[in-house]
Amino acid sequence: MSASAESTNATPYGTLPPTAAASARKPISLPRLLEMHARGEKLTMLTAYDATFAAVADAAGVECILVGDSLGMVCQGLSSTMGVTLQAMCYHIESVARGLRRAQATAWLIGDLPYGSYHESREQALRSAAALMQAGSHMVKLEGGGWTADTVRFLVERGIPVCAHLGLTPQTVHALGGYRVQGKTQESAALMKRQAHELQDAGAALLVLEMVPAALAAELTRELTHCATIGIGAGKDTAGQVLVLHDMLGINLGKMPKFVRNFMTGAPGVKEAMQAYVAAVKNGSFPDNTQHAW
Repeated sequence: MSASAESTNATPYGTLPPTAAASARKPISLPRLLEMHARGEKLTMLTAYDATFAAVADAAGVECILVGDSLGMVCQGLSSTMGVTLQAMCYHIESVARGLRRAQATAWLIGDLPYGSYHESREQALRSAAALMQAGSHMVKLEGGGWTADTVRFLVERGIPVCAHLGLTPQTVHALGGYRVQGKTQESAALMKRQAHELQDAGAALLVLEMVPAALAAELTRELTHCATIGIGAGKDTAGQVLVLHDMLGINLGKMPKFVRNFMTGAPGVKEAMQAYVAAVKNGSFPDNTQHAW
């Protein structure tokens, strides 16, 4: 490989810009993620549930690894995320954290607070979040709108970084009437905007927007000044992107969600597929608003 190729972190499926290559070599911290966002560099996130896939994702240049409660569906065979326990989350976070330490990885590790682990009180949320942090998380993620703002503030004040989650929130899928796009009406879009600002004001540093119209997600991304948006089915104009590992590798026996691209197509291996994902997010070719968004 030539010196110029090395300096730009060329891969068989795309070339990462120099800033991305530098980010992949240095430990990722929350201030660093927000600095990357401030200078316009897209953030990349993938789910991982075990030591090996987490280490490979880090080696491929993924900045954020999410141990999501989606593990209930892709690893445990559950029909939804609501059956995932705090104990199960801690087990998988510990596995991922060990894999990252063993690989001397640099990725930022986020753990999902599962259904029922933060709904009762702020104190319950703190106990649950502390368990995830002790298992190895750098940040916790929780779902919900304005009602979670007080909990977010309570956790952040106690030194626990928080990623919020709006739009389609799988833990409340029954109340939402299924896996549907959220924020399509003027009223629901206005509500989501208000909730996003409440969560930012409470201290949420990242905000996942799931199955949200691309135009609304773009507006939120512009409006939020100190909270980076991470899209999944929310168009290309969010600050970053996240996909479920199994989906982006084409390991899905059911119908593939509209917002997913199978990055294993044409890739010789898993690491190369992940590199292709990182490159596509960084250069703006994924997602494509005409194919992967609403």
